[in-house]
Amino acid sequence: MQSKARITAIGSYIPEKRLTNHDIEKLVDTNDEWITKRTGIKERRIAADDQFSSDLGILAVEDLIKRSNKSIEDVDMVLVATTTPDFSFPSVASQIQAHFNIQHAGAMDLTATCAGFTYGLHLANSLVTSGAHKKVLLVATETLSKVTDYTDRSTCILFGDAASAILVEYDENDPSLLEFVIGSDGDTGKFVYRTGLSHTMKGQELVHTEKIVQNGREVYKWVLSNIPQAIRELLNKANKTMNAINWFVPHSANLKMIEAICERIDFPMERTLTSAAYVGNTSSASIPLALDMAFKAGKLKTGDQIVLHGFGGGLVHCGLLIQWSL
Repeated sequence: MQSKARITAIGSYIPEKRLTNHDIEKLVDTNDEWITKRTGIKERRIAADDQFSSDLGILAVEDLIKRSNKSIEDVDMVLVATTTPDFSFPSVASQIQAHFNIQHAGAMDLTATCAGFTYGLHLANSLVTSGAHKKVLLVATETLSKVTDYTDRSTCILFGDAASAILVEYDENDPSLLEFVIGSDGDTGKFVYRTGLSHTMKGQELVHTEKIVQNGREVYKWVLSNIPQAIRELLNKANKTMNAINWFVPHSANLKMIEAICERIDFPMERTLTSAAYVGNTSSASIPLALDMAFKAGKLKTGDQIVLHGFGGGLVHCGLLIQWSL
């Protein structure tokens, strides 16, 4: 189905508090040189004790409104991508809807971890293109610091907090969403998780903790075995080559992984947008943050062809080809 959805505004928010590599050195046995070489991360932003995902999301939406001068009163669906909701329920989306007093909108959270934004954008596109909705507010917001184990040096060097928001509106003449590829591999869910009501997965006992548990080596192998091929599939569906792509925006997991993906798809790092260096791995927020950083820096031009690809716990992934419309 031909898309009829256009991205019409973007906003973001990052907390003020910084957690640098030198701060991490005081917590676990590591050092700035090792962290930078392996991940590309120099510092992370950390939400205040009384700041949660809904708070960061609200500030990102306020930034969107201020910068675009757009009204959200007529939004008819609020979608929030998050792995760190304030509560099991009510949803973060319903809290954002209430804060802005959006009177006639549905509200729901979706959980696709680090692929949350691309899954959310795919869903927003489907809702608008189908005609069921006219204006969707999509927010990706994470407070990963609250679920990070700062005694585990394999994970505490990675994660930070941030939020971003976009508006997706009906526009059959100038759509932003051009093509997609999507998939999951639930058998690999044991490689990155947080336990909840269950402490076993397919009969296997898990580490019982409310913090993130990750087998980085296995996630890395899965990403490099699956994501480059998925990107090629996306471009084949769109009848394009990487030479026609202006920018590549992968999930900002870590620099080493992104460099390996770019090598496999033969795409230059100079045209790859990331956000992790000074905010950390922000899961679902990492891709829209990278877009907004590039937009504010004047890198993105109207009409630019951009490949987005999110991947993470599940393990799940979603790639999108979009045309920049701001």
